[in-house]
Amino acid sequence: MQQDEVAARVRQVIDAAGVSAREFARRIVIDPSKLSRSLNGTRRFTAAELARIADIGAVDVGWLLGSTAGAAADTDTAAGAAVTASPVRSPSAPRPPVPSPEGGRPLQIVRETVRLIAERGFHAVRVADIAAACHTSTAAIHYHFPGRDELLEAAVRWCMDEDARRRADATAGTRHAGDELRLLIELQTPRTERQRRQWCVWLDLWAEAARSTTVGRLHVEYYRQWRGTVAGVIRRGVEQGVFRPVDADGAALALTALIDGLASQVLATEPDGKDDGVPGTGAQAMHDTLIAHVDACLTAPTAD
Repeated sequence: MQQDEVAARVRQVIDAAGVSAREFARRIVIDPSKLSRSLNGTRRFTAAELARIADIGAVDVGWLLGSTAGAAADTDTAAGAAVTASPVRSPSAPRPPVPSPEGGRPLQIVRETVRLIAERGFHAVRVADIAAACHTSTAAIHYHFPGRDELLEAAVRWCMDEDARRRADATAGTRHAGDELRLLIELQTPRTERQRRQWCVWLDLWAEAARSTTVGRLHVEYYRQWRGTVAGVIRRGVEQGVFRPVDADGAALALTALIDGLASQVLATEPDGKDDGVPGTGAQAMHDTLIAHVDACLTAPTAD
């Protein structure tokens, strides 16, 4: 089947899902620019990407590839197998009822990978561990993510998207730049088990970014977005008279670096937040230090 015909069928799946291409890219855990290039015919979909598209869209891989007499085998029982004889379903026609994890199998795999990385570190996590966590086979994992590099890239991208979504949800409707910056600081302070787990994943990915070109590129992309968010809040604060007239980009770089350094110290303490006699390493101390930094370096003086 011609590449443009495959792209046309993928577009049908996206249309049937009723979401934007960017949101669909998030669901199949790939870079939106890769999806765009594939839809425009300048890049071919990989077999694993088509498997994830089929899973999310509840269609057969065989249909995506133009089959008129076959459907892809069930990825949980014969992942990666060739086409079996059965009627092809349209994008809007669901598969026969089977238990399906929330968001589909690809997102479940990524979520469980992130959880295991937080608990054990990436290099201690085996594909068999991920399969066991997902109650599926290692073949099903490889069907969606052929290698560890693809799986790690998907895990990083999922973490990036989740982080951006939480920030957007937390600050929605906040107009006062000072309040918004304090909300962002609160989100980055690892008080809860979930926040500590998120930071553990980031620490592991930082180390991997120093060795992996792919993860390194994602790391650069994430920090460009994160620092841009902080710089944007600071610029609005300057315009509102909340913050001093500072270099927003430089101030964002300093603040995000301080957040990273303090968070790495907090993670070395007990999860209950105790400092164990070492001052300045608890979650509350981190939060207080960041607020003091904002007050000393950014907050505009009030008239007496």
